[in-house]
Amino acid sequence: MTQEPTQRYARVLSIAGSDSGGGAGIQADLKTFAALGCYGMTAITALTAQNTLGVSGIHGVPPDFLRAQIQAVVEDIGVDAVKLGMLHAPEVVEVVAWAIDRYQLKNVVLDPVMVATSGDRLIAAETVQVLVRELFPRAVVVTPNLDEAALLIGRAIEGVDALDGAADELLALGAKAVLLKGGHLPGNEVVDVLLQAGGERKRLASGRIESRNLHGTGCTLSSAIAAHLALGATLPEAVERARAYILGAMAAGADVKIGAGHGPLNHGFAPVPTHRLPLKAG
Repeated sequence: MTQEPTQRYARVLSIAGSDSGGGAGIQADLKTFAALGCYGMTAITALTAQNTLGVSGIHGVPPDFLRAQIQAVVEDIGVDAVKLGMLHAPEVVEVVAWAIDRYQLKNVVLDPVMVATSGDRLIAAETVQVLVRELFPRAVVVTPNLDEAALLIGRAIEGVDALDGAADELLALGAKAVLLKGGHLPGNEVVDVLLQAGGERKRLASGRIESRNLHGTGCTLSSAIAAHLALGATLPEAVERARAYILGAMAAGADVKIGAGHGPLNHGFAPVPTHRLPLKAG
């Protein structure tokens, strides 16, 4: 007689766009979840025709079908954490907000994907306000880079000294916590700021890794945070562990050539076995 299972995997759902080149989006998220020992699932918001040189086309998934994907996954398998990526239209944002409320989804990490590494705009201007209104309050953390943060607060962020003030402004938009990524600033050191509601602020600094292969860094970092939250880490712990993972993935992929443009990270540089949790944990 077969014994009833008593364990399950740590489950992470990515609601994001597909990158046909494999370096960012859904593809990067699934690689990250697997590398960190989580069971990855997807609800695809859009298809992109994309490679290391840029984005040549975007085909949005109908909102009703996005809703169907989320329902299929959540109602059968369940979710411990959610990573939100490319949400290109207001009606797509509204479906995601509905799903978070309907299923009481927790550990929601919002990467407000607006501009690709290549500089391509990935979100309609009218979507930004809806994204802020509907999803900032529903996410446990928002993870903009400097370009995305500048679009959100309406001004450029110039220099490391400006990071704290910009993080304050982003938090004031309704977020529970903000991880403002300073990687686009010049200098030999990369400084990120994690600011949580209530005022807890943490600066995270690391040496810059020189590499052309930085496509998908934002997707990878946010999905790594979601993975560690699914495994039970606190938000500051999840951010620190995710940063350590992405620095390793960047360093391990720096001397590899994939495509003629910005190549991917080495997501599988140090994979771990899929973690098991007690089945009764939900």
